[in-house]
Amino acid sequence: MYYFNKIDDMKKLESKIEIAASAQKVWDTLTGPESYKEWVNVAWPGSYYKGKWRKGENIRFLSSNNEGTLATLVECKPAEYVLAKHIAVLKSDGTEDRDSKEAKSWIGTTEAYTFSERNGKTEMKTEMNVEPEWEEMLGDGWPKALAKLKEICER
Repeated sequence: MYYFNKIDDMKKLESKIEIAASAQKVWDTLTGPESYKEWVNVAWPGSYYKGKWRKGENIRFLSSNNEGTLATLVECKPAEYVLAKHIAVLKSDGTEDRDSKEAKSWIGTTEAYTFSERNGKTEMKTEMNVEPEWEEMLGDGWPKALAKLKEICER
């Protein structure tokens, strides 16, 4: 399921899926470096991350050409809740861009994952607050990515 509501100048994008697996298994699949590549690539080919999924850490979400975004994990409770705030756009040479028009439209984007486990099944929910120009890319991508995450978890 996918829907959005306007909040201030940003769009709130939400996706949910029920997965027949424990919250721990969903978490491990979501964040495992190899399984992350598998589920995220159906929506954003070539994507991967560098960093640690711990509160206060910075994670680099990257594309196959090493461009992407830098996010700080504001909150990170494994298999329960993650909140990331995007703080820079990353150039292919590794530099952090905070000044370009593109960077300014991305900085401040938030991304949250919530895991709710009941009776051996986990509802996984993503929420993003984004500028309207990113709505189509993310709105189209999340349902595909979560469907692949479900497939991997339920194998």
